[in-house]
Amino acid sequence: MSTTSVLVLAFAIGMVAGLRSMTAPAVVSWAAHWKWLNLDHSVLGFLASTAAVYILTAGALIELVVDKLPMTPSRTAPLGLIARLVLGGLSGAALCASANQSIVRGAILGGLGGIAGGFAGYNARTKMGGLLKVPDPVVAVLEDAIAISAGFFIVSRFV
Repeated sequence: MSTTSVLVLAFAIGMVAGLRSMTAPAVVSWAAHWKWLNLDHSVLGFLASTAAVYILTAGALIELVVDKLPMTPSRTAPLGLIARLVLGGLSGAALCASANQSIVRGAILGGLGGIAGGFAGYNARTKMGGLLKVPDPVVAVLEDAIAISAGFFIVSRFV
């Protein structure tokens, strides 16, 4: 895979983190566990462990529920953006490590994708709710499906 392709995918997995912060690292962890990503000789090799898979998946599932609650803060609030920056960066770094590319560049692009995805997801969700005239949780479930399927599509490019 070309360097450009890997870097685009690192940004894209960050965008997934922008939609659902825990989904991106959970998907990356599953991909590493299934050997779709080779993180064996990387500082990020822990992502392939069974413990990481279960912990990150539990976090992602909890986030899918908490996201629908009315008291959940906006993803564009500082704490939400920091989570998307960090988790998008972790996920982007892992993709680059798997492809023997710079994990620093992957972390930067993944983090930027997390921020961009956070704002893009917020705007899309707000507009879709208004256009479709459906309650926000309905649009949120659609966003969940997009984040999960996009995440698995992205990591499947490394198989």
